[in-house]
Parts: sequence; C-alpha cells; structure tokens
Amino acid sequence: MRATELTGVVAEHINAINAFNVEAVMATFAKDAYVNDNRREFVGKDAVRRWVEREMVGDSVTIDVREVLDHHGDTVVRGAYDGTFDKTSLPDEIILSNYFSVRDGEIVSLVVIFNQNPGY
Repeated sequence: MRATELTGVVAEHINAINAFNVEAVMATFAKDAYVNDNRREFVGKDAVRRWVEREMVGDSVTIDVREVLDHHGDTVVRGAYDGTFDKTSLPDEIILSNYFSVRDGEIVSLVVIFNQNPGY
C-alpha cells in the first residue's frame, strides 16, 4: 500500500458524511453498491440509504481523516469517528478503516472495520 491524497468520489463521500448530507452521500454510490459496516451488509441503494439516514446522518457521524492509502486501485481511509452513537466500551478515540472500491466514478463497495493491533 502506498500513501496518497483523498480525492475524487471518496473525498466527495467523506465531505458529504461530515456535512450530514444524505443526498450528497447517496450520489457517491453506484445503484448496486454494497456496504459492510460492523459485520452487517447493506446491498443496493435503498438499503444503503437507510444505513446513511439512520446510522451516519442520524447519529451525526463525522470522520477526521488520518491516513489515505492506495491498494491496487482501492482506497483505504483510516479516520477518527465521532458522533452521537453509543460509545459504551469503545476507546476514547475510535479509528475505523474504510475500504472503498470505486468503478466508473462511483463507490461500488465500502467496508468499514474497527481494526485492532495484533500485538506481534
């Protein structure tokens, strides 16, 4: 993986999340996109919209981008998440990895993972 800049539709997506703009977020996704967040899968724009409305905009989620990597054309964004969601048992700073696959200028898949250091 190599470090890169946040650009294109992925930058548009992060900016729309931080602006709590459902329509702008949805404009970044392909119609058959899927999202996997917290081991739950949302397939197609209707399901993704419900996730965005309830869990991203609904919980006032913001993402402070800490690192952007390119991995064979996919984009990995590591960011500090904040919002009004339940933070019980979570660390003070919540860093999540977002794995974006983009085709023809649209996000076709997004996987959001709370990675942990393996300790070795």
